[in-house]
Amino acid sequence: MELHQLRYVLAIADTGNFTRAAEAVFVSQPSLSQQIAKLESELDHKLFHRLGRRAVPTAAGEILIERARRILFEVDNVRSEIHDDPTLGGQVTVGMIQTVAPYVLPKLIRRCEEEYPHMKINSFEGFRGDLVAGVLDGGVDLALIALPFSDSRVSTELLFKDPLMLAVGRSHPLASKRRFTAKDLRDENFIMLGRGSSLSDQIHEFCGEHDFEPSIGHRCAQVSTLKSLVGLGRGIAILPKLAQHPNDHDRLVYRQITGRTPEREIAMVRHLQRYQSQGTRQFLKVLREVLRGHGASRAPMPVGSD
Repeated sequence: MELHQLRYVLAIADTGNFTRAAEAVFVSQPSLSQQIAKLESELDHKLFHRLGRRAVPTAAGEILIERARRILFEVDNVRSEIHDDPTLGGQVTVGMIQTVAPYVLPKLIRRCEEEYPHMKINSFEGFRGDLVAGVLDGGVDLALIALPFSDSRVSTELLFKDPLMLAVGRSHPLASKRRFTAKDLRDENFIMLGRGSSLSDQIHEFCGEHDFEPSIGHRCAQVSTLKSLVGLGRGIAILPKLAQHPNDHDRLVYRQITGRTPEREIAMVRHLQRYQSQGTRQFLKVLREVLRGHGASRAPMPVGSD
């Protein structure tokens, strides 16, 4: 049994097709089929049912797939640890949701350049689901996401709590009001991020707690677009306090919602069993220092907590 055979087995399991699996591991389809046949002969068990173009694991295949993932996971950990030369600059790939990255990542990069000038930082900005998938498959070393989130395969560390504020254009009637409640927003036109955004999910939940469904006129992929539309008077938005910028003053007004102010919790997630490189450890040190002003919590939350 060879490691490349195990990789072929996982590629077939993940793609459900021999041809696509061969493309994924950069070998010809006949070569991949030959190696699977050789492995089946060695184990004296069929690993996949061939159902037309589909490849479905047999009972023996399911057992091997589960074990293969563990074996290759540890192999990758060993390779990462061996190549993690402490005499060289560290490397880290960090992911952040769109409502955190623009306001935190530049500061982190600058601080890392000052403290660890040879560190290489790769970044990935995206929705929470994509970032967590990256953490699980090893493409992302750690990610900053909004809670709640629960997965027994990752550790979750609460970093800070971020109040949510109402943002309106300067000419909007609510701009001159100092006190209003969530119910005053029920007839307003909301501008939100896309459906994959954890912030949008939280806004829907907040409105639901006050017995109304937000009327959404625009959905945006970036916070900058959302702010531009709010500034034009096309609607209102609920944004994290972190997203406020001095340049917003000329076009936007931020107001705290009277009553129980909604807030979001920003946490760092990383794989529980994946090797933590020197670059990751160095970046985490800087991350906690930078976010300390936001009420960062150093104590990790219980695994699987929301």
